[in-house]
Amino acid sequence: MEPGPPGSSGPAEPGPCLSGQRGADHAASASLQSAAGTEPGRHSLAVAAVLPAGGCGERMGVPTPKQFCPILERPLISYTLQALERVCWIKDIVVAVTGENMEVMKSIIQKYQHKRISLVEAGVTRHRSIFSGLKALAEDQLNSKLSKPEVVIIHDAVRPFVEEDVLLKVVTAAKEHGAAGAIRPLVSTVISPSADGCLDHSLERARHRASEMPQAFLFDVIYEAYQQVTYKRDLYAAESIIKEIISQEICVVMDSKEDNKHVGHLLEEVLKSELNHVKVTSEALCHAGRHLQQIILDQCYNFVCVNVMTSDFQETQKLLSVLEESNLSILYPVVVVSVHFLDFKLVLPSQKTENLMQIKEFSKKVKERNILLYGLLISYPQDEQKLQESLRQGAIIIASLVKERNSGLIGQLLIA
Repeated sequence: MEPGPPGSSGPAEPGPCLSGQRGADHAASASLQSAAGTEPGRHSLAVAAVLPAGGCGERMGVPTPKQFCPILERPLISYTLQALERVCWIKDIVVAVTGENMEVMKSIIQKYQHKRISLVEAGVTRHRSIFSGLKALAEDQLNSKLSKPEVVIIHDAVRPFVEEDVLLKVVTAAKEHGAAGAIRPLVSTVISPSADGCLDHSLERARHRASEMPQAFLFDVIYEAYQQVTYKRDLYAAESIIKEIISQEICVVMDSKEDNKHVGHLLEEVLKSELNHVKVTSEALCHAGRHLQQIILDQCYNFVCVNVMTSDFQETQKLLSVLEESNLSILYPVVVVSVHFLDFKLVLPSQKTENLMQIKEFSKKVKERNILLYGLLISYPQDEQKLQESLRQGAIIIASLVKERNSGLIGQLLIA
């Protein structure tokens, strides 16, 4: 809280659309003047406010979060709530606080008799705290006592000196333009540094403004923006983390385990060499897959099935049957790469690939069980150097299939 011109405050993501400015007396010099009859309440314009109050006081260096610091023995946030409550046309005020401070906030509301206040749990960032408040106001929330507003105000919980005319102007501008916020002339000199950290040039202050609270948005506009920015970003991040976790082990399954010259063992060694951050094991499908069952129980979600002794998918089909019976794929998608070797000097690719195209039908069937089946054809030349290169290319393809779990490549026959 500052007695002079308010300090800058981060915009309510995804970014402000500014329509006015505030002078030293804290009144917004908005270009849009509020004529009689534009007050939201007079046109039944539903307005709500969201206050992110999940800060932990790190910048102030105090154990008590800034919003709960006492001013004349009364928490700062109580003054901010009072300022908003005085505005009769703000129907609901949603405050986002951390779980550990929820009871403190409830006691403040009770002690100082605040009205129209709803509490939601804050997120780990300011951005997510605002989104929590927006979700509470959305109509699609079950058992919610709040109704969706037409315009929502985003304001700082620690800025109690906000006047009704400022709120009115940003709401009016948001109603017309979709989004609006208070701005003020720059007071400090703003510099642009060079690559080496030295002063490059300073900005001309008269041409720039500082963004600050309050900001207002058409609710549908900001809620949709937050859903896209937050949901997509978080979902992609979560998907990436899950893929990373379940891609840490690959089991190479082959029809013979004892023969060290088996091409499956050569592929296993190359996989270990190329994927040094991934655990690579091998197992035989003989003896009804008893050892394989243990690997499945240990929750390995990636299998490379080497078909050498047979020219079709017999070994792969055995593995798929074991996996389907295990129900391993209930939790996560299981990757199976059916590997086939071919000496192109002895057999025409068309003769082999025609046989292998049945992988498409297999893949459709097992996809229903959340098993992702891919085919890989590896050139098997007699020249040892060329064989190593083919195996290395095959290992790279396998690593990509395991990591990405690309649904678009399911049932495809890839060639190394």
